[in-house]
Amino acid sequence: MTLTTDHSRATADGAHSHGVVPAGSRAERKTSFDLADIPVPTGREEEWRFSPVARLQPLFSDELTGDGVAVTVETAPEVTVETVGRDDERLGRTGKPGDRAAVTAWNAVREATVVTVPADTVASGPTSVRIDGTSKDATASHLLVHAERHSEAVVVIDHRGDALLNQTVEVLVEDGAQLTVVSVQDWEDGAVHASSHRASIGRDAKLKHVVVTFGGDVVRVTPDATFTAEGGEVEMVGLYFADADQHQEHRLFVDHAVPRCRSRVTYKGALQGASAHTVWVGDVLIRAEAEATDTYELNRNLVLTDGARADSVPNLEIETGEIDGAGHASATGRFDDEQLFYLMARGIPEIDARRLVVRGFFAELIDEIGVESVEERLLASIEAELEKSMSVITGAPAQ
Repeated sequence: MTLTTDHSRATADGAHSHGVVPAGSRAERKTSFDLADIPVPTGREEEWRFSPVARLQPLFSDELTGDGVAVTVETAPEVTVETVGRDDERLGRTGKPGDRAAVTAWNAVREATVVTVPADTVASGPTSVRIDGTSKDATASHLLVHAERHSEAVVVIDHRGDALLNQTVEVLVEDGAQLTVVSVQDWEDGAVHASSHRASIGRDAKLKHVVVTFGGDVVRVTPDATFTAEGGEVEMVGLYFADADQHQEHRLFVDHAVPRCRSRVTYKGALQGASAHTVWVGDVLIRAEAEATDTYELNRNLVLTDGARADSVPNLEIETGEIDGAGHASATGRFDDEQLFYLMARGIPEIDARRLVVRGFFAELIDEIGVESVEERLLASIEAELEKSMSVITGAPAQ
């Protein structure tokens, strides 16, 4: 049995269409390390149909020669960090690039940062990888986070400043390891960032993958997770908040290629302002040999003002009937006036009531992050975004 569904576009007016995707299996997508195999997109391709291809064009070049970012790593005492050449045999083990941005990043990079959590080691604190934009030269970067057998660690990837960055993040979780990777996109307004995350999850290993996106002009994050042995688990969590003219896109792929693995995907986003655009695409493939799979994916979007657009497309493809569970849900709606009225009727001012509703929308996922410093920054960013929406509603300038 093969089942593929597509829940398409939702906008501020509440329109939401449903249909069957005519394309072939997600497993048939072309992947390659060779630039010649994956041409520059036109915007008509399935994986680019929601994307502002013209604004991403600098990252498709076959020669990204700039050095537009600086990488600073602060490791937990038990964790090691290296800078290696692109010929290091550890690179490329999590899978082949799957789109033009990803294959360009792979071929353009000259060196990579490798963060390793040694076997049988529990890191005593988070490891921070800070990536600061230093110029607008189109740049490629590569990061490998490697959790060896039966290790445990948290790694936070923090993007700041202004940059044109095409990035690869490889995440290798060996047997019995438990790893949390948090990627924060907190760019300045003009940044353009394409990031391909490819994760490989071993036997009885667990990966929590968190994506938080607030800043930037265009941010496109494409996390892929593949199970390589039985008993693996992945939890993919995302939060995003798009403002006027921002494009934020998150395209996920979970490949259940072996039996008895579990995946949970939960992404929530809010958007406000003219031409604010968010895209969430969640592809889950349960292959014929992946019996006893348990999977569920959820995306919810909250539209705060007119002129914003959210596209939400959950796709579930099942090639076997012997599964424990599989499902998905997607919802996009305007700000709930009934909730607002309920709070205001109990004496809460409108501005405070709006803050409470939006905070409540995100609260569950914020608690899921598990890194206090990131949670505090996220709450502060939400507050700053809400100040902008309050200024539109009340006519007063943002503080």
